[in-house]
Amino acid sequence: MKWKKYRLKTTEGAEDIIISALYDCGIEGAEIEDKVPLTEDEKAQMFVDIMPDMPEDDGIAWLDFYLDPEKDDVDRILADAKQALEELRKTCDIGEGTIEESETEDTDWVNNWKQYFHQFSVDDILITPSWEEVKEEDKNKMILHIDPGTAFGTGMHETTQLCIRQLKKYVTPGCEMLDVGTGSGILGITAVKLGAGHVLGTDLDPCAVPAVDDNKKANGVDDDHFQMIIGNMIDDQATRDRAGYDRYDIVTANILADILVFMTPAVVPAMKKGGIYITSGILEDQAWKVLDACKAAGLEVVEQTQQGEWVSITARRN
Repeated sequence: MKWKKYRLKTTEGAEDIIISALYDCGIEGAEIEDKVPLTEDEKAQMFVDIMPDMPEDDGIAWLDFYLDPEKDDVDRILADAKQALEELRKTCDIGEGTIEESETEDTDWVNNWKQYFHQFSVDDILITPSWEEVKEEDKNKMILHIDPGTAFGTGMHETTQLCIRQLKKYVTPGCEMLDVGTGSGILGITAVKLGAGHVLGTDLDPCAVPAVDDNKKANGVDDDHFQMIIGNMIDDQATRDRAGYDRYDIVTANILADILVFMTPAVVPAMKKGGIYITSGILEDQAWKVLDACKAAGLEVVEQTQQGEWVSITARRN
C-alpha cells in the first residue's frame, strides 16, 4: 500500500505549536527533523564514546506526516492544516510554513531490521535470533536464543563478546551475579546457562523489562534464576539497597569508560570478598580511566583483554 507523505518546513521554535495544530486537524503524529544541538544530558543518555559530527544549527525544522488515501479525508485534512498554519502565522514565526507532497511505500519497519542480525559464535557458544535455524553442525554448542528487539543488540558487538569470554572463565556453579546495564539480558542468560545460581540485572531503560522477559523464556530461564529491576546503581540508594551488599561473586558492567569510572565505587559494596568485576565498553585509549577507577576503589586488576579497539578489564575485590 502507498501512503502520502507530507513534509512541512517551519522553524525550530514553532515545532510544538504546529504539531498541536496538526493534531487538531486529524494528523496524529509527525516526525521532527532539526539541527538543535544535543544537551549534555542527552549526550550522556546516548551512551556513546565518540559523538557524531553535527551540522550547524540553522533554525529550520522539517515536520513529516503521513496520510492514507484509502482511510483519511486527505483534502479536508490538508485544507484544515493549511488554514491552521495561516492562523498561526499571524501570532508567531512559523518560517515558510510550506507543505511538500510525495508518495512512500508502506514499509514493515518493525521487521525489516531483522535482516541485519544473524547467528554467530563466541568460541563454543552460539548466539542465534529466533528467526534463524540452528545448523546441524552447531547443535553440540551451547545455544543462546537472543532477540534484540528494537532497543538492544544481539551481542554481536566486541564488548559483549569480551564479557562472555570472561564469564566462561569465572562463572562457578551456584554463584551470584549482578549485571549492571543488562539490556537484552544476554550476559545474565549466559551466566545462568554456564551454571550461575542467580542473576540480578539492572537497567535504566524500562524497555529492558520485556526484552529480558522474552529472552529468558526463549532460553528456558525462570525468575528464580534471573530477575531484573529498573534503577541506577550509581546514585540511587534504593536501587543499591535492593541489589544488596557483600552478595555477588561476579558483577558485570558492559557500559562505557566514563560511566564505569562512577559505577565502579558504587558496585564494590555489592561484591563479596574475592568477587570478580568484569567490565567492557571501553575504547583502547580510555582503558586507563577504568584501570585507575578500579585501583581507587580498592580492586586488584587481574586481567585486561582486547578485541579490535575494545577492551575488557577484570578486577577482584580482595
